[in-house]
Amino acid sequence: MSSVSEGRFPGSSVPLLTPPARRATLLTDDGVPVEAVYEPCTAGSGAPGDHLPQGPAATPAIVVAHGFTGSADRPAVRRAARAFAQRAAVITFSFRGHGRSGGRSTVGDREVLDLAAAVAWARELGHTRVVTVGFSMGGSVVLRHGALYAAEPMARASAVRVPEREGRTQRTGAHSDAVVSVSAPARWYYRGTAPMRRLHWVVTRPSGRFVGRHGFRTRIATEDWDPVPLSPVASVPLIAPAPLLLVHGDRDPYFPLDHPRMLAEAAGPGGAELWLERGMGHAENAADDGLLARIADWATAPPPA
Repeated sequence: MSSVSEGRFPGSSVPLLTPPARRATLLTDDGVPVEAVYEPCTAGSGAPGDHLPQGPAATPAIVVAHGFTGSADRPAVRRAARAFAQRAAVITFSFRGHGRSGGRSTVGDREVLDLAAAVAWARELGHTRVVTVGFSMGGSVVLRHGALYAAEPMARASAVRVPEREGRTQRTGAHSDAVVSVSAPARWYYRGTAPMRRLHWVVTRPSGRFVGRHGFRTRIATEDWDPVPLSPVASVPLIAPAPLLLVHGDRDPYFPLDHPRMLAEAAGPGGAELWLERGMGHAENAADDGLLARIADWATAPPPA
């Protein structure tokens, strides 16, 4: 991962207490520029979690992977970042084809490279513990990323049977230490709900991609997946020994409860923690402040001995 440009937001009135956020453009392994934002942990400035030790090496980092048509600057993503920053440093970024990032969206395929670049940047900034939190499409990406990237790539490569192209994308330092997947699908090509049928129209039809580009500011690739990427449910068993949290709302209009239950079952006994949230809808837009705080607490808890 390389940063082709980097800068800071306008200065804060309390710069010594709350260091300013930093923007960077990251380059993925396949050469796509991805916009990213780094925000230091607000602990120590009177925010919850100010018991955390200071300094990147002693502070966990949370990398946020947004849903389809989102971006680093969308209000729901910014709200999640503020909640997480009370307990950890936070990196938000825009997937390819979204926001100010280059390229075109492949709706969960090549996006794993975007996430890997953001995780690697967190480690370059000095963070030794990095947790990925993904929503919807981002939730499927963090699962695949957790399966494909490991602290010891050679050891993981012998256990993961994936298409050759995916096996070549492992970069040193791009692994996550824990994974949180919110409102993710269990399987590809799901069309069982009206919102997912509309989404497939946006992705697969020229008129739909026109709406995606001009209505949702999302540039979508025209090529079919080749090969089909490792599915979320096939990825889950390969994430261990990294801890895995699955979060899903019981009023999710996109993916019914058989999706999170299928993912949890695939993880095996003790392989994943499953939270079924009463009254919650879909992804980052439906995650309230209380849920975001609980996710941050889970993500920043000391790893089991």
